[in-house]
Amino acid sequence: MAVLGLVINPTAGKGKAESRGAKIASIFKERGHEVVDLSAPDLIGAHASARQAVVDGVDALIVAGGDGMTHLGVNIVADTSLPLGLIPLGTGNDVARILGLPLHDLDRAITMIEEGLETGPRVIDAVRVSDTSHSMSEWYAGVLSAGFDAAVNATANKLTWPRGESVYVRALFKELAHYKPYGFEIDIDGELAWQSAAALVAVANGSDIGGGMRIAPDAALDDGLLDVVIAGPISTATLLTVFPRVYRGTHVSHPAVTVLRGREVTVKPRPDLGLTPPDAHTDGERVGPLPLSCCCVPGALRVLAGKQ
Repeated sequence: MAVLGLVINPTAGKGKAESRGAKIASIFKERGHEVVDLSAPDLIGAHASARQAVVDGVDALIVAGGDGMTHLGVNIVADTSLPLGLIPLGTGNDVARILGLPLHDLDRAITMIEEGLETGPRVIDAVRVSDTSHSMSEWYAGVLSAGFDAAVNATANKLTWPRGESVYVRALFKELAHYKPYGFEIDIDGELAWQSAAALVAVANGSDIGGGMRIAPDAALDDGLLDVVIAGPISTATLLTVFPRVYRGTHVSHPAVTVLRGREVTVKPRPDLGLTPPDAHTDGERVGPLPLSCCCVPGALRVLAGKQ
């Protein structure tokens, strides 16, 4: 029997979070586990409750929801020995998809968590991201988006329809209406690697963003490196040609797209080269304005997702 701390997305639709939480807890209890309810009325409260549970001692932290809940869980357990279990029930589910977890399937997701508890967690990298002006930092598991991809993410987070992954397509066309290239400077492992106008910059530990867009198709969660995908400088017409290819990952072969790799990546705004980039997002959540520094920490995360 394991003692499991369970966090359900508190921002789910009226009544949905409570009913889902009760169902998930019931399944775990029926299978012989002890469940510590970490429910809270908002994400700040859920974060505080989860941190306290770690201090009090649980065998694993389980989060249910989308990439926002994954982001919360990663920031609780990264660089610790506590494993993280994911029950992907959200819109994007990008980190869960990269890990090969079943989407919107409670029984199968819970079964995979139990298998991970029995055989041991999968050890993957995580990324520590920080504002270059101070020492405070947070973590992400998938992708940092800066530029057009971040603008699409921010718009998608505000839309209430359509439901599911199609919301990113609607957000994409809304942002295209006023797209202009942004100005960037990128340092990799302490050296200037790139500076120019660009549509987007993605600093990827995993491959997917936006509900299955394969922004960094060759990124691996456990290679100790970050894939830096840069598109630009490109016009709106070229962006319309390149962006649909992101769903298959074939955009990286386009001559306007550059892929670089390194362990430490700093992305800076260069308003003299283009528009000031929008606030960056990590795992679908706003992290803040550039400049930001990303450091891949090998083996920083233990996920109950089976061995691969």
